[in-house]
Amino acid sequence: MILTADTARPSEKAGSDSPPLLELNNVEVVFNDVILVLRGMSLQARRGEITALLGANGAGKSTTLKAIAGLLKTEDGEITRGTVSYEGADVTRTPPDKKVRDGIFLVMEGRGIVQDMTIRDNLRLGAFSRPGADIEAEIADVYRFFPRLKERQGLAGYLSGGEQQMLAIGRAMMAKPRLIMMDEPSMGLSPLLVKEVFGIIRRLNEELGITILLVEQNANMALKVADYGYIIESGKIVLDGTGAELVENEDVKEFYLGGGERRSFRNVKSFRRRKRWL
Repeated sequence: MILTADTARPSEKAGSDSPPLLELNNVEVVFNDVILVLRGMSLQARRGEITALLGANGAGKSTTLKAIAGLLKTEDGEITRGTVSYEGADVTRTPPDKKVRDGIFLVMEGRGIVQDMTIRDNLRLGAFSRPGADIEAEIADVYRFFPRLKERQGLAGYLSGGEQQMLAIGRAMMAKPRLIMMDEPSMGLSPLLVKEVFGIIRRLNEELGITILLVEQNANMALKVADYGYIIESGKIVLDGTGAELVENEDVKEFYLGGGERRSFRNVKSFRRRKRWL
């Protein structure tokens, strides 16, 4: 088994009274000095748990992860209000490389692997923040977790979509993170590979004790693995609860799980007024 430093084991999942590993408090994000994307965003990711962040396209899910990771400046964005706390410390203005060294790693939408580099070199990139690490031994650990990557070798660009996602996750593991954030890990994958990727996410959490913040449009799969979930619309949280509670919520079924029939546009408008949602 791959061991990660200072991560909670499965038996050490935080209770409701324990402080969260990650907390956003009333965060606002503005792009190009005028476009308000996050409008008072607040959420928590508890140690040793999987937290899902769900919502429609353009709701602010990816922006939330980039705000946590410190990557907003690359898109002319900034946090203008609120705080991001990690391990009880304010990391709102902490540089992204320092956040990686402190144990926060973002697996970006689209995998973000370097396609003209080998699988091994992509994995080595994940440990850039840990000079002196036994890279070869840790790569061998990743291969035990993802034997398919060892079988394939060669350039990363020749991997299938599912294998590229495995490589992106393996690269994250090389950083020895306490918190892995994943942005749409099932995007572009077949239903069979989607199940495999979510199985990997569960293993990362249960076997390695890594806390996971998961952004995903496949709400049904996300809520099946999540301990807790949030729904974001127009840059703010409109609903939250345990994964089991959200799966059974009639409004979530209607709008995200396909479990209900929208009877008419008038009913949707009434729903919006009732929930102040959307």
